[in-house]
Amino acid sequence: MAVSTLATDLPAAPSATPAHEVLKAAFAATVATAQPERCLARYLPEPPRGRTIVVGAGKASAAMAAALEAQWPAALSGLVLTRRGHAVPTRSIEIVEAGHPVPDAAGLAATARIRDLMVQAGPDDLVIGLFSGGGSSLLCAPAGGLSLADKQAVNRALLASGAPIDAMNVVRKHLSQVKGGRLAALAPHTRIVSLIMSDVPGDDMATIASGPTVGDASTASDALAVVERYRIPLPETARRALAAAAARPEPAADLSHVTNNLIMTPAIALGAAADLLRARGLDVHMLGDDIEGEARDVGADHARLVRGLAGRGRSLAVLSGGETTVTLRNAAGGRGGRNTEYLLALALGLEDVPGITALAADTDGIDGSEDNAGALFDAGTLARARTAGLDPAERLGANDAYSVFEAAGDLLVTGPTHTNVNDFRLVLIDRR
Repeated sequence: MAVSTLATDLPAAPSATPAHEVLKAAFAATVATAQPERCLARYLPEPPRGRTIVVGAGKASAAMAAALEAQWPAALSGLVLTRRGHAVPTRSIEIVEAGHPVPDAAGLAATARIRDLMVQAGPDDLVIGLFSGGGSSLLCAPAGGLSLADKQAVNRALLASGAPIDAMNVVRKHLSQVKGGRLAALAPHTRIVSLIMSDVPGDDMATIASGPTVGDASTASDALAVVERYRIPLPETARRALAAAAARPEPAADLSHVTNNLIMTPAIALGAAADLLRARGLDVHMLGDDIEGEARDVGADHARLVRGLAGRGRSLAVLSGGETTVTLRNAAGGRGGRNTEYLLALALGLEDVPGITALAADTDGIDGSEDNAGALFDAGTLARARTAGLDPAERLGANDAYSVFEAAGDLLVTGPTHTNVNDFRLVLIDRR
């Protein structure tokens, strides 16, 4: 049975406990704090003499566009790309849904239209960029003679590699005509103000959505080094394109006409959860908002840490964020994303420790490519999965954590949340 987090008017699952409700309330507080309508207004620029043109891409970009329309004092026009299922109603800004995490023809066509809007912008106009996590896949303008099929193959290879997001985006930038500041360079005489929501460890704006309006310090040689380090099986066309770009480095674009504003970060959003937990009388042990690494390894590490904390005999909330990665162990793969894989590894490491409940989820509402945001774990989770005929350890080895939590009735299903501030992980230790 799936558990709804954000729709508070829905009945609780039969297995729900007070600990479950605390976990879900903390997750909901994080998501609510990161809604664009709550963080966008203070970063709005002065309206221009000419037109205000809006462009953008990301899982939160449609909600950002709606918030901008509600708070902007003049006329707006433009186009924003978001993942399928993540659109919201807007009045004058066009919303286009496209493929994610693998780009598709809709994203290719919409990106071409966004490029046209940039080229047509004049010196009296203002371009407002709305960018969030997910924009790297949604914005698709292949460079170096690559086709859409080549870019799709590149993205699939990157996603299966286990490389961290900053490394993946170095490769993406040097195979694109819009990433790494190249979108902003199309309108060199127009004031550009970008509003950016972070979903990356360290909040580097050059990494978020691969930095369409942010100058890029990386090189094509750096991209080739990433490919070699993580043994990424790129199409030969992509390898040749990177080699050609490395042999003829392009000069850095002048982006002095661009202002980039970071309007929301994982640290701010997790802080709302920490405040809620403290208000409920819990001590909070914050592990950080920028944790990276292989999801199953991080889960096992956190299990060892929680086991030690539980031995101190006091109740505690262990909170963390960041972005783990998953390396697929076989070509077919399993069902699940990085948060369910983390949580299954955590559960296997804590199965014999009483009084533990946990939640791990992606704040955008979709963990990987399935329909869940993540999952919950309690003392009966693994037993329920085994009763259903599954071996949790074997399923972890097959990258199939989704099936374990589905069988246990512990999937966390929220639908798109219209924001994206990366992963949310919370472990409750109850020693009362």
